[in-house]
Amino acid sequence: MKKNIPTLDDIVSLAKRKGFVYPSSEIYGGLAGVYDFGPRGVELLNNLKRSWWKANVYDKENYFGLDSGMFKHPKVWEASGHTKGFADPLAECRECNTRIRVDKELGNIGVIADEKMSEEVINTLFDEHRKEIACPKCGKKNFTAVRAFNLLVKSNLGDFTSEGNEPVYLPGEASQGIYLNFKNVVDTLQPKIPFGIAQIGKAFRNEISPRNFLFRAREFEQADTQYFVRPNENKDAYEQIKQDRWNWYLSLGIREENLRWHQHENLVFYAKDAWDIEYNFPSLGFDELEGIHDRTNYDLTQHQEFSGVDLRYTDPETGEKYVPWILETSVGMGRMFMAVICDAYREDELGGEKRVYLALAPHLAPVRAAVFPLLKNKPELVAKAREVYVHLKKAGIVVAFDDNGNIGKRYRRQDEIGTPACITIDFDTLTDDTVTVRDRDTGEQERVAISDLLGKLG
Repeated sequence: MKKNIPTLDDIVSLAKRKGFVYPSSEIYGGLAGVYDFGPRGVELLNNLKRSWWKANVYDKENYFGLDSGMFKHPKVWEASGHTKGFADPLAECRECNTRIRVDKELGNIGVIADEKMSEEVINTLFDEHRKEIACPKCGKKNFTAVRAFNLLVKSNLGDFTSEGNEPVYLPGEASQGIYLNFKNVVDTLQPKIPFGIAQIGKAFRNEISPRNFLFRAREFEQADTQYFVRPNENKDAYEQIKQDRWNWYLSLGIREENLRWHQHENLVFYAKDAWDIEYNFPSLGFDELEGIHDRTNYDLTQHQEFSGVDLRYTDPETGEKYVPWILETSVGMGRMFMAVICDAYREDELGGEKRVYLALAPHLAPVRAAVFPLLKNKPELVAKAREVYVHLKKAGIVVAFDDNGNIGKRYRRQDEIGTPACITIDFDTLTDDTVTVRDRDTGEQERVAISDLLGKLG
């Protein structure tokens, strides 16, 4: 019987064992909240990026791509509100100095709280429930008062004297580069509103307690779109964007029962509306995967005020000037990666043997096909297998070559990394140029002519 709900430990173990994700700096004991994508992981991640870019740039009309620099002028983060408002509620254990994120600990016991609450409000909540929250390290219940902990990561870029220089930060979010380049895109491409800008970029957050694998990390990538519309002409576009994003996750093969919508109740003052697409993460339950926000004209207005540069859009037909409203989508690539692997994880029995496999959509699989010679001690089979392998590689197919162990073990190795098709070269191949193609999910096999392989693999 299939096991379709893995534990988080199952996912972490598979990710390390099969070369998807490694703890960063592991030989030195690791670094909390930072991970490295291994050979299989980087291929899956790149496939996800390509799929996201296609859906949000190539398949859309009037959307443009961008790649902005990570370092930005210090006033950017002041204008965006990050230097004052980009904070999580922190309390520290008086016994062992372990820090906790208070809103999450309250949420774990069923108390509604979030990082947008004032220190006064969340301190009151925390005081009411102190006896229910234990330190995750020592188990004691002796915490300091709650204080706001800013998540921006400081840098010493250009700080040669350490005196009189404004602090420079690593980006707390990737989207600011889009706002900063709004005028450049308008001036160089002359797009008509409505139009969008898309970007995949790095973000860094000094998380209080990074945990749950890739779900809450200190270094990650964000995939963002910002769609610029006329003031108050947001409703229909917002609903269409929400539907597009939902459909895209289904196109990745994610099961719809593992997705749900969550509307924000505590909106920041400038927001008109905010929804999250949540995924049912193993051992964690439903939590945010992607945010979709109606931000009104806040971002461009702030940067116009702090920079002194006119960021109004001029209608080419009427000459009307206005600051556009922004509809945003934002997803962490690590969370997306984690959701896709979790959803694809399967345990079943095939041919009387238990196995683990990843039912990844073929366009996402890190290896699209694997080529096997039936026997590695028969030079003619190996030579023919290498010929097929090279043929597929030259056609742009990501393909593996494996002649180690019996065929069953080779199948299992490929199943665990999600390879959709395994191609075996046997003695019949030498006479009729056909091969056996075995399907990952069903285990079914069929004979296919080598000349038809590319069409079969897609």
